[in-house]
Amino acid sequence: MTRVHDDFFRKPALELAEALLGRIFVHDTSAGKRYRARIVETEAYLAAGDAACHAHKGMTERNRVMYAPPGTLYVYFSYGCHHLMNIVTEPEGVAGAVLLRAMEPLEGVEHMERNRKTASRVNLMNGPGKLTSAMEITLEHNGLRLSGDAVYIEEGDPVDPALVRSSPRIGISKATKLSWRRYVANCPYVSKPRPGPPREKKGGRLET
Repeated sequence: MTRVHDDFFRKPALELAEALLGRIFVHDTSAGKRYRARIVETEAYLAAGDAACHAHKGMTERNRVMYAPPGTLYVYFSYGCHHLMNIVTEPEGVAGAVLLRAMEPLEGVEHMERNRKTASRVNLMNGPGKLTSAMEITLEHNGLRLSGDAVYIEEGDPVDPALVRSSPRIGISKATKLSWRRYVANCPYVSKPRPGPPREKKGGRLET
């Protein structure tokens, strides 16, 4: 399947959060295993005006990768137990990223089941910490470009805009009113299915 071009990632975070839905994330491990999964849920984060963003107060050693060129992986360790995976967006030097929040497993499912210690397909990747565990994504992948050979995005089947839903982001205590979560309606692999309002546009840009 065709990979997306670097230009695909050069979008405002909210636009990329929607454009990623239906795309295929691929991880070819050094041990020869291949993982493929369809992205069905995302969340956007921006340094400017977003108190929930890691870079809200400026650059640190931890969030430095958020300022990298679009299409860079930003992976961090959360609460001492979960790796969370984001794709950097916005122009280089401007901190913004899209969290990959849930996926539909497609390839390497047997390995995913062993990694996650569950045979429940709908529960394999229905959370940001679950999907990294399933696909063996760790801090070793922090800073990798999605134009490389280990991790990349395939075209997949873009989601019909009529099926895109939005809601406030999940599991945060700041900037909780921003509807910056995007997900596929009626998809069993989404982390917390909820009806949510359809995504709307104003002046050709996604409403925030």
